[in-house]
Amino acid sequence: MSRVRDERLKLLANALDRASTACLTVGFLAPMAAAYYGPEDALPSLLIMATGCATWIGAAFSLHYGASGVLKGLSDD
Repeated sequence: MSRVRDERLKLLANALDRASTACLTVGFLAPMAAAYYGPEDALPSLLIMATGCATWIGAAFSLHYGASGVLKGLSDD
């Protein structure tokens, strides 16, 4: 039963890590690309952009470290 549990934990950790990558892409990289390539008059204020990016980066790091914590639960067998 330990192997099944370990595989489920690995799947959970992978899902959390993929979610962290999605947060980074959607919340940070996409707005940066839009700001760089988009029209200047369509940009939000710097404060809104910085707050949004910081929030999404925080979510990405939280999910990534959550995945790392899940992997600590693997058995040593």
